[in-house]
Amino acid sequence: MAQSQPLAIVEADDELWQEYDTLARRAYGHPVDDITLLGAHADRRVAVRGGKVIAGGLGMLIPQFFGGQPVPGASLACGCVAPEERGDRLAGRMVAERLRPLKDQGAVLATLWTASNGYVRRLGWEAPAQVYSWTASTDELKRSFSAADFETTHGTARPAGLLRNDLATQWNGTWQRPGWWEEWQQRQHPGLATYQFNRPGQEATGVLSVAGERHPVEGRQLVVYDFWAADTQTAAAMFAFLGRHNSRISTVAFQRTGLPPAPLLLHHLHRSSSLTARSWHPWMLRVLDLSRAVQMRGWPDEADLTVPIEVVTENGEATERFTLRIAGGKGELTPATREGRLTLTRGQFAAWYAGGYRSTAAAALAGVTGDPKELARLLLATSDREPWLADYF
Repeated sequence: MAQSQPLAIVEADDELWQEYDTLARRAYGHPVDDITLLGAHADRRVAVRGGKVIAGGLGMLIPQFFGGQPVPGASLACGCVAPEERGDRLAGRMVAERLRPLKDQGAVLATLWTASNGYVRRLGWEAPAQVYSWTASTDELKRSFSAADFETTHGTARPAGLLRNDLATQWNGTWQRPGWWEEWQQRQHPGLATYQFNRPGQEATGVLSVAGERHPVEGRQLVVYDFWAADTQTAAAMFAFLGRHNSRISTVAFQRTGLPPAPLLLHHLHRSSSLTARSWHPWMLRVLDLSRAVQMRGWPDEADLTVPIEVVTENGEATERFTLRIAGGKGELTPATREGRLTLTRGQFAAWYAGGYRSTAAAALAGVTGDPKELARLLLATSDREPWLADYF
């Protein structure tokens, strides 16, 4: 049997990566453009058995904002296992080997998008938030929103990346986008157009990126890939701009990462029945180094917390004890011997770290156990920002 032959997981050269591209087309059932587009910016790993590539994937060292500070993170993408090789836990081994070089480069977190939520959850990952794509009528947007005195400019006077990164600090999980991001997006979405929004004589407070794409019924639709607004007036101006496409396009689709998790549409549409939502598989987060992740994250200046906690390992066979101390905008997690007042799994720790629990009831239903008063204090330390990953990869 092929499975009895030795297996090697190696860094892929161009020849092996081309072979993996061919495998991924068969495993996914369609071409995966990012294997080529992102390969030049990533660590590429493949599993080889009997001289044949049977699995692989890439990993990128990209900081993510948590508490307003960039935390070194490993973003995994384009991973798959040959269909005939599945069922032997090769995917878990591949994830570990793909993370290893990124951890060596300083990553303390890991993020991925996956439809196999249950599988990666058993490896210590958790989804901090639900993910939706939204579709709205252009007529309804035009009726519901006004641009007021905002100016709209095609392209950007101020580099869009600077404004995006400024606004990204207001959320947990957003990328500190690398220099190659703009070119990657343009190659992914030909025809992508970016617009900047500002009040007269002032700096831009909004960036919107859209592309016209085919619609199976209506012929064309407008797809929003970036929606960054500093305040509700800017957001309204951006919605009004989208509504002005109503003479030619009936619907605007906000892709699964294209709208922040705020009720901007629901609270302002005249007829909310015109709005539809589709749930997608969520992004998953794993904390690779608990202590360093706590130390490197930003924390509210007013937070003052000292609590003993217990963190259950991925396989549930062991429990690590720590003392969590947050004060003066700093955080520290140190090993301890005393029994914890709160117990979290690795996945629950990741969800809390990202601000995924908005109430003690939500945390308790997720399985976090312990003193309710201590739990309430714990949640306050990360609930100042909501989780949002604005990039799908």
